[in-house]
Amino acid sequence: MTKGPDAFRTISEAAEELGVPQHVLRFWETRFSFIRPMKRAGGRRFYRPQDLVVLRGVRRLLHEEGYTIKGVQKLYREQGAQRLVQAADGAPMAELDDGALLFDEMEPITDPGQRVSLAAALHELIAAKRRLDSLLHPR
Repeated sequence: MTKGPDAFRTISEAAEELGVPQHVLRFWETRFSFIRPMKRAGGRRFYRPQDLVVLRGVRRLLHEEGYTIKGVQKLYREQGAQRLVQAADGAPMAELDDGALLFDEMEPITDPGQRVSLAAALHELIAAKRRLDSLLHPR
C-alpha cells in the first residue's frame, strides 16, 4: 500500500524516494543544519513532506547541477529554503508553465515553516499536473 502525500517517511522510504542511500541522508544531516527530520524513540528518523522537497533540491544541486556542499550551504545562507525548493522542481517556484506569476499580489510570507509547507504543496500540485498531463497527452 502506498503512503499518501502528507505521510511521514522513514529514512529507508525517503532514501528510496530520493534515489540516494540512507547513509547519504545521514551525512547530509551533518553538513546541512536545515535538514532536521523528526526523531522518535530510539533515534528513528521520520521525514515530513516538506523535508523531502528540500532534500530533492539538495540532491539535484549536488548530483545534477554540480554544486559542492559548501556551494549549497552558501546558497541556503544567501537565498534560503525557497531556493532549495525551486531546485527540487528545476523551475522557478513563482512561475507556471506559461510564465504567468502566481504570487503577484500576495502578501510576502515571512514565516519559514509556512513557506516550506506552501512550497511543498506547490511541488505536489505541479507533480500532479505533470502526471495528469502525461495521462491526457501520452507521448
